[in-house]
Amino acid sequence: MKINKDCILFFVKAPEQTAVKSRLAETVGAEKACELYRNFVWDMLDTLTDIAVGGQHDLKVCFYPPGAGMEIRTWLGSSYSLLPQQGNDLGERMQKAFQTCFADGYRRVILLGSDTPDLSGAVITEGLSCLNSHSAAIGPALDGGYYLLGLQSQAFLPAIFSGMPWSTGDVYARTLEVFRQANVDVFVLPPWGDIDTIADLQDLRERCRNSNFVHSRTMRYLKKCNEQV
Repeated sequence: MKINKDCILFFVKAPEQTAVKSRLAETVGAEKACELYRNFVWDMLDTLTDIAVGGQHDLKVCFYPPGAGMEIRTWLGSSYSLLPQQGNDLGERMQKAFQTCFADGYRRVILLGSDTPDLSGAVITEGLSCLNSHSAAIGPALDGGYYLLGLQSQAFLPAIFSGMPWSTGDVYARTLEVFRQANVDVFVLPPWGDIDTIADLQDLRERCRNSNFVHSRTMRYLKKCNEQV
């Protein structure tokens, strides 16, 4: 059965059960890094919820580890559709999430991580809408990974999830090469910055100082901390 909607998959971690923002934690401490991550998730959920409510899109929060459903529900509330991440590494978990959605009847699916709290809703919407005319979409991250991956059901390729050097600067280029070798028409979105390090956090504060994101949970938390980061 085909579903006349697109699906947005939002990958999150349960911060009480697994390490989050470990590189940030080396500088700001584990407690602040965890709280920053929580704010990243909430800010992105605000954006994604607005997009889902305003269009023909379903939003699913994909959580890790897979046994953390109760914690995620307590943290985020009962209004979100939850889907446990299944698999031994990030690639396998992403692959299974896409497979689940396509098996459920979705024809177009995008997946995002939770490290780009200021990601523009316009960019996400572009990632969705371009799947009407392109088989795939990818948003390159400034660190060499990607922040968004979108697929039409017929463009699903297991090769883009297996054997990738996750958490390195080669992921985007190698994924794009897999698409091109398979003659998949892929739309490339604007580059965006993940927030993984203290330098990334400094860049976020500077670029968002005079933007609407200055009123976000993340920026309010940074102001509250009064950290020179």
